[in-house]
Amino acid sequence: MKKATLDAELRPRRQLTLPREICEKLGVKPGDKLELSVEDSRLVLTPKKVLALNALREIQEAFQRSGITLEEMLEEDRKIRKELIKERYGLEVPD
Repeated sequence: MKKATLDAELRPRRQLTLPREICEKLGVKPGDKLELSVEDSRLVLTPKKVLALNALREIQEAFQRSGITLEEMLEEDRKIRKELIKERYGLEVPD
């Protein structure tokens, strides 16, 4: 991503309005959640949806490395849910 530098003013109530150009480059709109962090005296804004997509990608890569197939994972999930339903509610779930 090409570096975008624009000025913004911190208001008395510690509010900051992001310039439209920055929002467009980040792909964010009003109501979107952002993560704020400080790195080497710099404020870094990261859209939460980017963080979620990165986490999902990491999970997908971990499953690929594990060698577990989607079918195996879903089957194990069904077994665990059946056990939990029986344990918590005393109900037998048919296959």
